[in-house]
Amino acid sequence: MENIVNMGATHKRAPSARDIPFECVALLLQGGGALGAYQAGVYQALSEAGLEPDWVAGISIGAINAAIIAGNAPQNRLKKLREFWEFITIDEFALFPTAVKCFATRNDIQRQAINFMSAAHTLISGIPGFFKPRPLIPWLEPNGSMPATSFYDLSGFKSTLEQMIDFDRLNNDDIRLNVGAVNVKTGNFTDFDNKLMKITPEHIMASGALPPGFPAVEIEGEYYWDGGLISNTPLQWVVEDKSYEDSLVFQVDLWSADGEFPQNMADVLTRQKDVQFSSRTRANTSRFKQQRKLYHNIAKLIEKLPDDLKRSPEAKLLSEAADTKVYNIVHLIYHNKNYEGYSKDFEFSRLSMEAHWQSGYNDTLKTLEHKKVLERPHNSEGIAIFDYSRGKGEEPIDKK
Repeated sequence: MENIVNMGATHKRAPSARDIPFECVALLLQGGGALGAYQAGVYQALSEAGLEPDWVAGISIGAINAAIIAGNAPQNRLKKLREFWEFITIDEFALFPTAVKCFATRNDIQRQAINFMSAAHTLISGIPGFFKPRPLIPWLEPNGSMPATSFYDLSGFKSTLEQMIDFDRLNNDDIRLNVGAVNVKTGNFTDFDNKLMKITPEHIMASGALPPGFPAVEIEGEYYWDGGLISNTPLQWVVEDKSYEDSLVFQVDLWSADGEFPQNMADVLTRQKDVQFSSRTRANTSRFKQQRKLYHNIAKLIEKLPDDLKRSPEAKLLSEAADTKVYNIVHLIYHNKNYEGYSKDFEFSRLSMEAHWQSGYNDTLKTLEHKKVLERPHNSEGIAIFDYSRGKGEEPIDKK
């Protein structure tokens, strides 16, 4: 793990102690398959800065990373994340020794070739301990059977999760975990919360069961698919929760809503995925900001009311929405490399994993260099939004 631990050593270190004006540190992890190593790099940088999360929430691969964090002691989390990502990625040097040796310089064109071979290998052979192709195509399987509803078999993944995650700890520790899935029959989004139920490997598998690649996962007689079908970003859970006071929220996205106009069909397919799975994170955050402004001003208004009006039914109803909590929401968004394309979320090469991890680590270090990120917001909304990716900085509070 040394090649990861020392990454970004040239950056100025963030504060090393949990001396921040927030009650809760939340880490929100979007879905994105093989891109999820970026989230592991983000976690490493936060951990080194003393910002261990109180709450982790995730969708799909984000749910897996979140469960590994919540299901291990703080001193073991990084080790287990590393173990998991090395376990599910392909050592392209061993798999394609001739090609990799020929592509020693690894410019963008050569990296595209390596990535293409890796992605093709994943489609054909699957990932041991994660998923494997079914022996027959679904149309040749009996109707009503699980093999008839997916191209890959996830059954071996349960034992992998059990090796990486202490589920007893996950369900009994102080750290909160939420993972999202979709009920196949009702189409409703379901939030699995370890403070309200016992989380099992099936809950984590359900959150990542993206059809038609993977089959639905059964939990207590109901069947679930990947939560990203409805929402790929778990920000709403933090928005609606009332159990914490002031919160520092790190929203880690694997798909960028911003992008260039496509120049060819390959670009179109790549851009389509980005738009589809980005879940309009910044737009959702902007709506959250407007809600916070409303709730803060309701609280101020009720405080100014005379006592008789405070006791009125209307004031009591409004007081339920009154809220003076404050939030810093920090966006950490993965941006594609030039050589990445449509297959980036199922391209599980070790080379790409290392690059994604390093990007998450370095982006987080750069973000934490900005002192405002860890300072309490002082404005009418009670919320500050930061995105230092590509130099965007802090979102203007009064932006129309």
